[in-house]
Amino acid sequence: MKSRVVLAAAGAVALVSGLGACGGGDTAKNGQGANKDSATVALRTPNWILPISAPGFTQGENAIFGQALYKSLYSYKLDGTAEFNIDPQRSLAEPPKVSDGGKTLTITLKDAKWSDGTPLTTKDIQFWYDLVSNNKDKWASYREGSLPDNLAKWTVTDGKTFSLTTTKAYNTAWFVDNQLNRITPLPRHAWDADGQAAQPDGAKKVFATLTAASKDPKTYDSNPLWKVNSGPWKLEKYVPNGEVTLARQDAYTGADKAKLSKIVLRPFTGDDAEFNVLRAGQIDYGYVPAANVSQKSYLESKGYKVAPWYGWSITYLQLNYNNPKTGVLFKQPYLRQAMQMLIDQPSISKAIWSDTAAPTCGPVPPKPGTTDSTGCVYKFDPAAAKQLLESHGWKVTPDGQTTCQTAAQCGTGVAAGQPLTFTVTSQTGFAATTKMFAEIKSQMAKLGITLTIKEVPDSVAVTPACKPSEASCSWDMSFFGSQGSWYYPAFASGERLFATGAPVNLGSYSNPEADRLIDATQFATGDGASSLKEYNDFLAKDLPVLWMPNPVYQTSAYRSGLQGVEPQDPMNYMYFQDWSWK
Repeated sequence: MKSRVVLAAAGAVALVSGLGACGGGDTAKNGQGANKDSATVALRTPNWILPISAPGFTQGENAIFGQALYKSLYSYKLDGTAEFNIDPQRSLAEPPKVSDGGKTLTITLKDAKWSDGTPLTTKDIQFWYDLVSNNKDKWASYREGSLPDNLAKWTVTDGKTFSLTTTKAYNTAWFVDNQLNRITPLPRHAWDADGQAAQPDGAKKVFATLTAASKDPKTYDSNPLWKVNSGPWKLEKYVPNGEVTLARQDAYTGADKAKLSKIVLRPFTGDDAEFNVLRAGQIDYGYVPAANVSQKSYLESKGYKVAPWYGWSITYLQLNYNNPKTGVLFKQPYLRQAMQMLIDQPSISKAIWSDTAAPTCGPVPPKPGTTDSTGCVYKFDPAAAKQLLESHGWKVTPDGQTTCQTAAQCGTGVAAGQPLTFTVTSQTGFAATTKMFAEIKSQMAKLGITLTIKEVPDSVAVTPACKPSEASCSWDMSFFGSQGSWYYPAFASGERLFATGAPVNLGSYSNPEADRLIDATQFATGDGASSLKEYNDFLAKDLPVLWMPNPVYQTSAYRSGLQGVEPQDPMNYMYFQDWSWK
């Protein structure tokens, strides 16, 4: 999943690879595509076009698609060169001016126009604000107490300037990176010409219309709503579960104008299908599955450059604390610790992910590209896991069925005779993920913990946050991290992931101390580094989820003649407008 989701991501959550069949294309010739004015890209078909995130539609490909068509108020980069990590070239506004003891942020828009020539103004910011503030329950980025709840005043000064005054003095770095990143100007003149959204009932009506249109992908390339945009690309053709064609938006007024005329997003049924096309030289930009990284030299000989795409991300196995049968087990800290000790992250990263993954040790990711696992609290230790279970009343039956023998020791709510039997809902189409869970299943079985692995096309959709009484709450564990479970915004705090009631807290984890530490990251002074460390250290030990090997977003392979691909954005965006052919 991805925040922006995602998952990535934060998602969230970030998941780019393919669904839908495809083939064809032109072969590589000395690293140069046959068509020097376009490029084909392996990417799962996006299925959400409205630039307001919706529950169940936070996958990474939707964020990439959305940013191509509708630019956010601010874009970010993590190279440490810019104030508040704001990318000055891609952003639609200047960095905010802070006053009133840190409570007021005043923002000035740059000169920009919509694709139909209409100036982009604060009316379009106000339109966004009216929609999200009156439809918070339908906005995936919303969490009670966060934007817009944390605003005491929202003021539009003129067509270029507006200000936000917060209810408290927040850590400015956190607020700019993790709150203002949600603002995306929307074309009020095209979507709400009569100004209905200025009133709560009208805002709900307009939002419902836009949401309904976004849930109808077969009309994406024909619906007039989506013809007016602010990004460097426009949608030329959309095939549900198939290819998507983006065409250069010649009316785009930003500094980062597209150099190519077209980008074709091409989905695949899975890793093998994509790699076969890549090996045949029939795509300009693709990815190398972990199982095929050894073929790097072959691809290079065919005119491709191979580069790992490191993400600002973490990967984990979600636990459903609200499952009416197994949730009581996940609430036992010792059981989470024992299960974590049965996941051999370093070996899985090396042998199964071919060194294209690194252990996740906690909720705050290390610098992209870091592979050190010495900071993990729980190392792979089956003997210690066995001791933990036995000391808490379990009869461990290796390669059999471990059951609770002494209920008083097993923990509150755990009944005598209850087995350690769980179903993992995982993702189809990722060979390395399938092999990883086969290994984890084998290790768990050695201590009598039974895992059933069920692969589905979209594991996020079928494992929602739920109440114990709901039919949808029957899932035990959910994995959506074949390319990272969650991609963070610039400030890697956990209010969307691990806070009580957070929008991407699918497993309903809740801990008052975790909530306190998450809140502390939002009000810290300076850059917030010390508060992030305290939060990370607590959750690394408490295990709200099971930490898993964090794969690179992907190992990219692109024609050597395709310029502007690198550096690849660690927050999981793809800026096709930077690409060109030598």
